[in-house]
Amino acid sequence: MTWRGAWWRSKLLVWATVLCLLVGATSGRFRSNRRSSGETIVSDLVDGEGGDLDPVGDIRHVLPKLNLENNTVTDVRVNVGDVAYLPCRFPQLSTLHQVSWIRRWDWHILTTGIYTYTSDLRFNVLHTEGSDDWTLQLKYVENKDNGTYECQMYTGTGVLSQFVNLHVNTPRAVVLGPQELHVQEGDTITLVCVIQQSKPPFVFWYHGDQMVNYDGSRNRLNVITQVEGSRTNSRLTITDARYTDSGNYSCLPPNVKPAYVLVFVSQAGDTVAAVQRRGHTSTAPTTLPSATSVAVSVSVCFTLCVSVFTHFLPTR
Repeated sequence: MTWRGAWWRSKLLVWATVLCLLVGATSGRFRSNRRSSGETIVSDLVDGEGGDLDPVGDIRHVLPKLNLENNTVTDVRVNVGDVAYLPCRFPQLSTLHQVSWIRRWDWHILTTGIYTYTSDLRFNVLHTEGSDDWTLQLKYVENKDNGTYECQMYTGTGVLSQFVNLHVNTPRAVVLGPQELHVQEGDTITLVCVIQQSKPPFVFWYHGDQMVNYDGSRNRLNVITQVEGSRTNSRLTITDARYTDSGNYSCLPPNVKPAYVLVFVSQAGDTVAAVQRRGHTSTAPTTLPSATSVAVSVSVCFTLCVSVFTHFLPTR
């Protein structure tokens, strides 16, 4: 190797060393800032920001009133798909002892301290070091989560417990008006779906098995969804109704029992066709017997009875 090659090699080595020192210093300052913020993994999940923030403080307004005595029971009600917060507090004691959350129906230990002992990633304990709050957070609640949960603290001389009954509710959608709607061609079809005690992020409307919310082929169709307090209203409007608009319409919000309505579109004055279509789409169609069929049935029955009667008459 020549002296020029050695010189360039030493120069590259010096620049690489300087670059590593700069990167190390920057990452060191970043780690130092993170440590000085006092954050835990829990507050990172809840707040997403730096700083000494109480993860329970942000949701304290939605927590039920808690009785701090031993063996108390608190009820928490939540809809399917929402986030449930199960409160637990042991004032002036939980900073000295470990607190655990137990699911009573299978006695599964969900958390101990700030650590989670379940493969179900929906569970997480909200706690800040030095506080008395040990709130259990359960995301994307399902019907199977319904039941009793125990917050337990072992003091060395005994066990203190607080119980939470989780009630999971599945909201139901309702389409206002009759379950069968009859309109004439050219009319406007208006269907209103109401969901009580739920605020779904969206509401899908289906015509048969086809979603119509974003159906560009039918510019006669419009969907408007509004939230009014604890109620959600979704209105489906179809102008200039046509025969092809007939069929089953479904209102399907997420995590809500859907609602259905049958729509029949007939030509002006064609009430017979509307009734016939109604009979064909019915799940259990029934037909009334005609007068002729009734008369024939009675005649046959009478003839059989006479023949049987005469057969058993004694002969002279």
